[in-house]
Amino acid sequence: MLRQLKKEWPLHVLLIPGLIITAIFSYGPIYGLIMAFQDFSPAHGFWGSPWVGLDNFRWIFSEAQFQRALFNTFFISLMKIFFGVVTPVVFALLLNEIRLSSVKRVFQTIIYIPNFISWVILAGIFMTILGSRGIVNTTIGLFGLGPVDFLTDPGNFPWTMIWTDVWRRFGFGTVVYLATIVSIDPGLYESAVMDGAGRWKQTIKVTLPLMTPIIILMSVLALGNVLDAGFDQIFNLYSPSVFETGDIIQTYVFRVGLHGANFEIGAAVGFFNSVVSLILMLIALSVAYKVANYKVF
Repeated sequence: MLRQLKKEWPLHVLLIPGLIITAIFSYGPIYGLIMAFQDFSPAHGFWGSPWVGLDNFRWIFSEAQFQRALFNTFFISLMKIFFGVVTPVVFALLLNEIRLSSVKRVFQTIIYIPNFISWVILAGIFMTILGSRGIVNTTIGLFGLGPVDFLTDPGNFPWTMIWTDVWRRFGFGTVVYLATIVSIDPGLYESAVMDGAGRWKQTIKVTLPLMTPIIILMSVLALGNVLDAGFDQIFNLYSPSVFETGDIIQTYVFRVGLHGANFEIGAAVGFFNSVVSLILMLIALSVAYKVANYKVF
């Protein structure tokens, strides 16, 4: 081990800045979780604020807004995961049918570009497109139909968040699934053709079964982040009119904990979120290892 360490010491030195940053910004703030068990006051600090035990947790679980935000988080996240798997799989299968490699590369580039655009920028774009006087509603009006409130109607807002997120992210999944399709042994398709299978049968009997392990792996790993419904997206697009169906745990923490100066409530919700996310991630990694032999540690 010493011989190997002597050989690789420059690589370990390069890790030091990253470890310092992680310690400061990821592990250092853990100390602040004691606010979740206090009636915290900035004037008295961590040691001067009275200890209240689990009272903050009892309050948030009995609070109707938190229960609503928890349901919205699960609903939006699960729908994003489901359509975020189905959409790239379908698109990868369609791209695989394009024979001209130059055309295929153009489509891959186009669908991958939105991954690099911040939601701060995309929010402004979608407000322009989906607003009451946006391009979509103007087009609908040409057919004599009334405007659709994509961003202000509580019933439409969650689905707007789901589909805009799927549109932004499905390019990455498409590349992953397309790489899986390309790696399939061509001999399997030749055998299927000899048995009289057309393109549809080849997709059902050969392509999809061999894609199943990576589909399961991507789905299981996504389930580990089920409590992350996309703060940056929703925060930049929602308004008080859609709090009922658009408020998620992260935006609830921001409004109540930071904006409302209830730091102990924000810390309690954040602590709950972290614990549940940790449990879900461990379960996801365990299932991924058993199903797809994917191992992190």
